[in-house]
Amino acid sequence: MPQREFPTAPLVGVGGVVVDDQARVLLIKRGAEPMKGQWSLPGGLLELGETLIEGVKREVAEETGLNVVPEAVVEVVDRIYTNSDDQKSEVRYHYVVVDYWCRVIGGDLQPSSDASEVAWVSRAEWSDINPYSLDSITVQVIEKGWQMAQEAGKCLERNFSGG
Repeated sequence: MPQREFPTAPLVGVGGVVVDDQARVLLIKRGAEPMKGQWSLPGGLLELGETLIEGVKREVAEETGLNVVPEAVVEVVDRIYTNSDDQKSEVRYHYVVVDYWCRVIGGDLQPSSDASEVAWVSRAEWSDINPYSLDSITVQVIEKGWQMAQEAGKCLERNFSGG
């Protein structure tokens, strides 16, 4: 397993913007560092030999109990956390995260692995109210993934209605 803390190179991670049929997005409360105790998207590190698609499926299942289909890349984000206690400001964690918009195809929602809680949240909750204290990058990724899901849903409706 690669060294997560004070790495010698950036690590590749995956995340899921999981949107349900009620237009809600799935959040998890991190149970481990970095960001322990904070709400975020489900995800984690890619394993050696694993594709990005396989990684996002595995991470979402491990953290939430849900099986998903990653539909499209939403965003590629740098997550760099420095050790602000030092005058040198060493890089404590550095992840390059590929976030996917995902659809749920099965499973039972329950927190597990690195997630201490899970929650389905409405657009108002992540964009206006923000009781989960999501950072601006996470909100932008969620909004973009949510928009992708809404557009895909409209395309499906038009196809089924013959429009």
